Amino acid sequence: MKTLVGCKLPDSALDELRSLGTELIYQPDLTTAQLEKLIGDVAILVVCRTRVSREAISAGRSLQLIVRAGTNTANIAIEEASAAGIFVCNCPDKDAAAVAELMLGFLIALDRRLPQLAGVFDRGAVGGPACGGDARGLAGRTLGLLGFGAAQRELARRAQACHVDVLVWAADLSQDAASRHGVRACSWPRELARQSDMIAAHVPRQEADGMLVDAEFLENMRPGAYLVFAGHPAGLDTNALAEIAPRRKLRVACDLSAPQLTGSDTGRFKNRLGELPDVLATFGLADRTQQAWEATAAEVVRVVREFLVAGTVRNCVNLLESSPATWQLLLRLRDTVGVMAAIMDHIRADGINAQEIQARVFAGAKAAWCVIALDERPSAEGLDAIRKLDGVLHLELRALV
Repeated sequence: MKTLVGCKLPDSALDELRSLGTELIYQPDLTTAQLEKLIGDVAILVVCRTRVSREAISAGRSLQLIVRAGTNTANIAIEEASAAGIFVCNCPDKDAAAVAELMLGFLIALDRRLPQLAGVFDRGAVGGPACGGDARGLAGRTLGLLGFGAAQRELARRAQACHVDVLVWAADLSQDAASRHGVRACSWPRELARQSDMIAAHVPRQEADGMLVDAEFLENMRPGAYLVFAGHPAGLDTNALAEIAPRRKLRVACDLSAPQLTGSDTGRFKNRLGELPDVLATFGLADRTQQAWEATAAEVVRVVREFLVAGTVRNCVNLLESSPATWQLLLRLRDTVGVMAAIMDHIRADGINAQEIQARVFAGAKAAWCVIALDERPSAEGLDAIRKLDGVLHLELRALV
């Protein structure tokens, strides 16, 4: 069995993967074209941003598992993988701490005007209001979080350590859940904007399906408030921000994850926000820390180990949440050779497809409990034939509602 790693992983993670007994092929700069040539006898594929095309899926005759070293699986032909019976797994939220740290750093940088004052000594600029400065400090302020995913929860904990009051809007956040996290929930985004001194929004690529920070939200922000945005530009109305931020004296910091910027892949870049006063703009830095890389690599190893050792599939993104089965056949069986094969023969004779089969063996390995999910109701004759099989202790048919 071969494992192909097509992205950079720490040496410790590679050593752990080798210890699992598969032949490891390490191609950290793997391209899609190279993948299509190498994948023929590969059982497990680990990738980051390399595109796994339908041609690669088709060529993967032995492929069983694809692991995305990260959260977003848009670069993988999931439909083709599902049709071929190949598991696709990811490593979600391992960059949450890194994203939270960048957003907190942005808030401090905006408050202290670090980009503008780097290398400058101006006692009036760095002092408080009594001496003409405008660094307000974070303690005692209100931070509004748009959304409450893993990175936002990490940011809330860090902000609370700085004695910041945290207010959250998320469509699925209840007051009880908010209380458990020590935050306050509000009902509408504009309510969050009006009540917050600082706003932080994080839009992962896989969730970039609607505008989160739009003109209405920006107009409802307090004059002079801080806005920190990390993630996909689809969640941010950059045109509205460019017009509203100077007028309402908003201080803005953005880390954009999608290449909607002018310039090359490396070096400096330009975009409209970066040319505005009081705007700090970076590109693709949110998840770039050693800690996030190592945490993701550890999750890759965990996914592969559980698949090889226990036969379980961790973080799978292409399994149905519930099967299309309409009936369940519940059976108590003697744990003997041929019982399951005989049962399946009768099900097949009825022209019925078994969607899922689950079995558990009792202590002593003399009996087992089996559940077979079916897409149609078996015939009475078929059920009677199964009941009469040697080794079937009990049979029950249940309709799935």
